[in-house]
Amino acid sequence: MATVTADKAKVDELKAYIAEHKGIKGPLMPIIQKAQEIFGCLPIDVQDVIAEEMGIPMTDIYGVATFYSQFALEPKGEHVIGLCMGTACYVKNSQPILERLRKELGISEGATTPDGKYSLDATRCLGCCGLAPVMMIDDRVYGRLKPDDIPGILAEYK
Repeated sequence: MATVTADKAKVDELKAYIAEHKGIKGPLMPIIQKAQEIFGCLPIDVQDVIAEEMGIPMTDIYGVATFYSQFALEPKGEHVIGLCMGTACYVKNSQPILERLRKELGISEGATTPDGKYSLDATRCLGCCGLAPVMMIDDRVYGRLKPDDIPGILAEYK
């Protein structure tokens, strides 16, 4: 199995970025963000490069990468689905919508379909409480959802 860091050009780009930002106060977040931008995710081998180049423990990198929801340890799908499970959406029955998404996609939240087409995330407030329940696919918002809406919405992305 090839590692993500097998792409020397990407590793070199990350190392150059780290070298430029090492002396700046609080460089870890921007460096991790850049690594995800370059590689598309933050697998262990990428985290190893960051830890080695910055001279900090790998556990520090892993802690940040797993704490913040903006970071992914595995590649995301072509289309990222975020279903709001915040209070307003939950009260307006987002749970049955999540169950329908699981059924239609054949995956659980936090996973990506085997073909790499979709990733499913259960999120917190998307800031569209008046449209509850709400889901986003990439940058598009879908509101006032019912479970039966899901097949038609997914068909737009095939």
